[in-house]
Amino acid sequence: MSQTDVADVGAQVVTVEVRDRVAWVTLNRPEYRNAQNSAMTYALDDAFTRAVDDDEVAVIVLSGNGDHFCAGHDIGTPGRDVDVEFERRAVMHWTHVGQEGGDLRWARESEVYLGMCRRWREIPKPMIAMVHGACIAGGLMLAWSCDFIIASEDAFFSDPVVRMGIPGVEYFAHPWVTNPRAAKELLFTGDRFSALRAQQLGMVNQVVARDELRATVAAMAGRIAQMPRFGLALTKKAVNQAEDLQGMRAGMDSVFGLHHFAHAHNAETSTDSLGGLDAKAMAAKNKAAANKGQA
Repeated sequence: MSQTDVADVGAQVVTVEVRDRVAWVTLNRPEYRNAQNSAMTYALDDAFTRAVDDDEVAVIVLSGNGDHFCAGHDIGTPGRDVDVEFERRAVMHWTHVGQEGGDLRWARESEVYLGMCRRWREIPKPMIAMVHGACIAGGLMLAWSCDFIIASEDAFFSDPVVRMGIPGVEYFAHPWVTNPRAAKELLFTGDRFSALRAQQLGMVNQVVARDELRATVAAMAGRIAQMPRFGLALTKKAVNQAEDLQGMRAGMDSVFGLHHFAHAHNAETSTDSLGGLDAKAMAAKNKAAANKGQA
């Protein structure tokens, strides 16, 4: 697939609507619970870039089409595109295409996962994640790249990748968006946690009824849009810098190395770098764990 083809695909997997100074950026793979492949990653980056460049846009909202916000990284749909070459934007590194082993995984995940989320975290305009349904693993990374999260009562969150023997997703913000003890509990168990629990931990700002979600987000975006643009940009940078002084960026760098050590261990001791868990197997384990927790 050429870069031109990828752009065509990307136009379908992410939609953008600008209304009342708000850019509504929507993940659009509902048939796969908005699983994030690379085409979606670059389509998101295109949408965010246009929103930043558009003087009529004051606030960006990220949401998901269908029943769920995002069920994570694409590890098993027909649109999985791990071998496709994309224009690299987030990091200065050679392409992953044609590489093997750790060389391939490091190059790709540095760019499309950790690097892109860091890039989006620095977007100078306020970003709101509007979350409903599932927000799992890679979905957490997308929501955490935003400035805050407004969720519906039916939203649920989890990072179950420890089931693969991997210490959390690539954008390892867990101890900062919750707290260290909560991060350990959520990672050690892989359990789902509700929007209300996420709010209690400080990860979610507001929880509202599903039918009130868009109106609540629109109202918040409208209030923010009245503030001076440059003042908002400086304030966002101030808070981000405070998080980094608390060790967030350095912590992510250190865990990214552990993440890839886990991939390498899996590749040597099981069938693949994901510990033999494809999308169906992972979903089955998550469902079984959820049912056991409810028993």
